[in-house]
Amino acid sequence: MFNSEIKFQPKKGRCYVGSPSAVRWIDGSLVATHDYFGRGAPKLSDGMEGLTSVYRSEDNGTSWINITHIMEMYWCNLFCHQNSLWLLGCSREYGSIVIRQSRDGGYSWSNPVDTETGLLFAGGSGKQNPNYHGATQVCFHQGRIYRAFEDCLDTLWPQGFQALVISAPENSDLLSASSWTMSNKIQFNSDWLKGNYEKTPSGWLEGSVVADPQGNLFNILRLAMPLQVWQGHEPSSADRDFNLQRMRNCSGAGLAAMVRILDAGARLEFNPATGFLPFPGGNRAKFTIRRDAVSGLYFSLVNARPDPEPLCNRDVLSLSVSDDLYHWRVIKKLLQDESGLDDESSCRLTGFQYPDWNFDGKDLIFAVRTSYRGAHTFHDSNRITFHRLTDFRQLL
Repeated sequence: MFNSEIKFQPKKGRCYVGSPSAVRWIDGSLVATHDYFGRGAPKLSDGMEGLTSVYRSEDNGTSWINITHIMEMYWCNLFCHQNSLWLLGCSREYGSIVIRQSRDGGYSWSNPVDTETGLLFAGGSGKQNPNYHGATQVCFHQGRIYRAFEDCLDTLWPQGFQALVISAPENSDLLSASSWTMSNKIQFNSDWLKGNYEKTPSGWLEGSVVADPQGNLFNILRLAMPLQVWQGHEPSSADRDFNLQRMRNCSGAGLAAMVRILDAGARLEFNPATGFLPFPGGNRAKFTIRRDAVSGLYFSLVNARPDPEPLCNRDVLSLSVSDDLYHWRVIKKLLQDESGLDDESSCRLTGFQYPDWNFDGKDLIFAVRTSYRGAHTFHDSNRITFHRLTDFRQLL
């Protein structure tokens, strides 16, 4: 396993680093981004977080150089399209949905000042609705670009999150708001969990857009739900009406939600009777799902361990795979705590989370929001690290 450090942030300042993204640019270099959060993080004039930093590596990820900072860019991801680099995300925490373009490999970026230059969907003032959120990959499907977001009603976590997607024709002017369509919004209903669980605040967030082998498009979301649902608790048949056997068979004892995307991104539908997907680590942290064009298999980097090892928090990052998008198995631990901490301390202080990853020939490359050796907590990450898994298809 090859790895390097893109950014180290000491915990003393109460500023933490998050939302990593990394891509291979057309000149062979690597470009990565991350943002900042926490009490000591840089703030905009309205007191909200909204700074992203951009890095380049000219030596295949061995070393990184910070090339610029972007104010009013947050929870964003990189992608390559139309001989340009793009950053799609929010203007700040719970801000507007914006997109920026770079024609020089990440050194300079367009400024989304209006609906013709990248301001796609305006958010509310301060924390007034709408409050947009999200930090996952784009999906190219049947001539359109899709990206999942959420609108967090009254910034109430987690029950305020309303799932949505935006999309645009691939060959359209991506800086123009008129090119983009926003779907309807669906808020999670705790009653779908049944039994006593509906009394505990639950929600969904950080969706990943992907198509199944038949071409059906889904927004697959992480669930923030009562701990008992996924920590080995076996509810009675009266507790829930979704398929418990599928949940028991899930490697890593996780669960996600599959929201159907219809009408070229204009409409979302969710069926609680069939829409819960056994997914390793689906309750623990953000994940990204991509389909490999070579093998036809689906891959995701998740906070779960291979069976029959015990459950983890975020102190283990593993590679999972699926033949059909519906049945998942964990095949390899990629990162784990080697600091010497006991299990309880590792759970509290270590995190390999929110990975953004891409296929890179025979390898997988991924950037990770990392809490390790001196982090304040597993959540309050002090590093952005870069990793390469070589010849990943040999693991199949």
